[in-house]
This record gives sequence, C-alpha cells and structure tokens, in this order.
Amino acid sequence: MGLIGFSAGGHLAGHAALAPTADLRESVQFAVLGYAITSMETETYRPSRIILLGEDASPDLRRETSLDKLVTAQSPPFFLWHTAEDIYVPPEHTYRLAAALAVHEVPHTVHVFAHGPHSLGLAQGAGDAMAWTTFAASWIAEQIDAPARGTANSRR
Repeated sequence: MGLIGFSAGGHLAGHAALAPTADLRESVQFAVLGYAITSMETETYRPSRIILLGEDASPDLRRETSLDKLVTAQSPPFFLWHTAEDIYVPPEHTYRLAAALAVHEVPHTVHVFAHGPHSLGLAQGAGDAMAWTTFAASWIAEQIDAPARGTANSRR
C-alpha cells in the first residue's frame, strides 16, 4: 500500500507511514508527499499546527507529531516534492524530513521546483512543477517492483 497527501493531508499521510503502530507501518510500502507540513516544531504555517494540535500544544506533543522526529531505519521510502515559492508551507518542511530520512538511510527522492504556489495538486499547467507526476509515477513503479528485487523495501 502506498500513501499520498498534500499540505496538511501530506502531514496525515506521512504520520500514518511513520506512526509507531506496527500493523499500519508494516503495510505501508511507500509515501508520496507534496508540499507537506512535516514539522510542528517550526513556526511556519502556524494555522495548521493550531488546527491539528490546538493553541497550547506542548513542546512534547509538537515533537511527537513532527514527521522528521518519527523517522527510523524501518521507515518506508518517501517521494517528496515542493516549490521554492510556496509561501504557506515553506520548502524547509521538505528539507527537514529529507534530512531525517537521510540520517536513517531511508530511501527517498526530493524534488523542489523553482516556481509555483501552494496547493498545486497535480500541477497541470504549472510549468516545471507539473513534471512531479511523471517523476512520481516512475518512482512508485520502482517501489512496487522493489520487494521482488530484494532491495531495502523487502523488509515490508
């Protein structure tokens, strides 16, 4: 099973892929996140953090719901994409998660396109950013084939 999500939905999909619930984690083969809110510890896009966690979220709760803090060596592969011009969820969120995935040697791909606003979805007609779907389709095909090849995903 693969998960896909965008913005706050990207946080939800990422959290589901990384949550310490063994049954769900073992069934998640990969995750695709577009311009996702990955950190509840940053002050970027505070409205989503308040909606998701409440106005008075403790530092512990903010850390426990930050995707970069949930990554382990057993995490599934991730495809991440963002735009550098996103003013609502800065690409810092994608960079933080990518750094955590790299530290734990979790396979991942990152694309940050120079132009494009938040909420691009499939990014049809959005210049270079519309290539994300082609890149993701190829990457997903690799993830689906990976267990048969005995790669890192075979732990699933």
